[in-house]
Amino acid sequence: MPEMHFVVRWPDGAESRCYSPSLVVREHLEVGQVYPLADFLARSRTMLNIGSERVRAKYGYACSGALDQLAAIEERAATFEATAAVTVVAFDPPAPPATPPPPAPGER
Repeated sequence: MPEMHFVVRWPDGAESRCYSPSLVVREHLEVGQVYPLADFLARSRTMLNIGSERVRAKYGYACSGALDQLAAIEERAATFEATAAVTVVAFDPPAPPATPPPPAPGER
């Protein structure tokens, strides 16, 4: 499975490099986007559980790394006020560049 990492900046300015066993993160977070803490937590729960279940479907067991990462995110988030926000700083590997549409007929 293609695993990835994502870097987030917490409200206190500290950054964390987080693990996902799947590229599903790209479907739930966007680099440069600022998320209210509750929204970031909900997205993290969803994407890391999906990633863990993809591992289960392929290998027959859940991904403990994804579940450990979720626990670490929840623990860190609990140290901030509910009104705080989290910024997604980077994906590793980075998302591929958008593919431009093919030229219209006669534009070649």
